[in-house]
Amino acid sequence: MNPKSLFLRLPMAAAGAMALLGLALGPAAAAGADLNLDCQATPPVGSAQTFSLGASVDATAPDTVPSGDAFSVALAVDPMTVPTSVSGYTVKSIQDITLKAPVPAHATLTGTHLSGGSGIDSGTPEVTVEGDEIVMTVPGPISGGRTFTLPTLTLDLTAGASGNTVETRLAGTGYGDPGLTFTARVPVVFVTVSVPTACYPSPNPVLSSTAIG
Repeated sequence: MNPKSLFLRLPMAAAGAMALLGLALGPAAAAGADLNLDCQATPPVGSAQTFSLGASVDATAPDTVPSGDAFSVALAVDPMTVPTSVSGYTVKSIQDITLKAPVPAHATLTGTHLSGGSGIDSGTPEVTVEGDEIVMTVPGPISGGRTFTLPTLTLDLTAGASGNTVETRLAGTGYGDPGLTFTARVPVVFVTVSVPTACYPSPNPVLSSTAIG
């Protein structure tokens, strides 16, 4: 095969595999609030590929809370499975997972922490607050064929003024402003191609809602 032709075809093949990979990365069991994510995989050469990714989030929060009181909201993504192969291409791993949520309005964020999680080969998950966003990062990698669960994200909040509502959602409004990103490693012929992927929720449902009394 012509080397130039091979160079062009490898990323395009990986992008095609990613278009199907998104379907296979859906939740292992459906529960909680269902999310539909519009995703775009961008290979190093060739056209970007778009696909849909399903996810489900369980949110635990009080229905009501008095103004000025402290309360917590826990967000847990249901288990997901990385496929071993897609359209004839082996999926080596996914890595560098980043999940973002806006800091809720009408409350003061006093702390964040992660708990639980399983099936992650290596790398320590972390949570930070960057401006008006809460950012969870999972370095990975997570091997192909592995069922994994992201850590539960807990937000510690203090309720604001009475009459308002504190809601949680996933961040993201487009491919340039994603709420979820990750990179897939896909071996194709003699090389392993990295395919960055950006996703945003469409539509973007409320995950939890707490009325301030």
